[in-house]
Amino acid sequence: MRKLIIPLFILIINFTFAQTKQFIYDYISVPDSTQKAANFSAIMVLNIDKEKSEYFNYEKYVSDSTIHSEIKDGSYFLKPPAPPQKRNKIISRSRVIKKNNSNTIEYITQISETDYSVHQTIDLKWKLLPEYISVLDYNAQKATTEFGGRKWIAWFTKDIPFQDGPYKFKGLPGLIVKIEDESKSHQFELKGIKNLNDSFVYPDNSDDIQIMIPHAKFAKAFKENRKYPAIALKKRFPNIEAAEMIKNIEKDMLEDLKKDNNIIEIDLIK
Repeated sequence: MRKLIIPLFILIINFTFAQTKQFIYDYISVPDSTQKAANFSAIMVLNIDKEKSEYFNYEKYVSDSTIHSEIKDGSYFLKPPAPPQKRNKIISRSRVIKKNNSNTIEYITQISETDYSVHQTIDLKWKLLPEYISVLDYNAQKATTEFGGRKWIAWFTKDIPFQDGPYKFKGLPGLIVKIEDESKSHQFELKGIKNLNDSFVYPDNSDDIQIMIPHAKFAKAFKENRKYPAIALKKRFPNIEAAEMIKNIEKDMLEDLKKDNNIIEIDLIK
């Protein structure tokens, strides 16, 4: 018995007192519910330190880090603007910050041309079940909950003693190593773990002020933008000459939105 207790004790110390632990997840989503074979994959990162966790898209982080360096040396402003991102990448390219011992999370995202810092209280009601699988050689227990208009199946391990997980999921007695909704439209699975020697600071490249709003107001703005996706263009170019061009742009945007009908928090568009 003593031989079993000592390695577990060492493991808990390792996970608890390392400055920052980095967990790498594979995220697969199906943006269009009518085209389930056409999925989207992304590498997502969950960094956990003694005060908070931060969840973000790895590709976006690399891009932001490069931009941050180019802004510092003055080369960024000499480049042409990058093409706009596909809408099915918007959610995965946002960031989620969770403070330890708090049910309020910060969701940093963008609607149209406006940056938002959305504060949302999340208190997930988990049901633990006596079923187990192995994920990265960790013994993971099954749990279920409901969130964002979907039913979710999660697997967590007590061997990694963080009550955290990808995206906005948290509150289980161990790290969530795998989670998916019942329709398998959104799936997260842990693929790797890394120690960071230095404190992590996400690069801030924006000169724009983030508008801090509660989730209810964000949901209203989100729905309004999906109904009138070109409203920012109309405000920027109010002249009659641009009206026809903007009308055609909005028509294309609305067509794109029809294919973006399976977002992770489906209750935002219902």
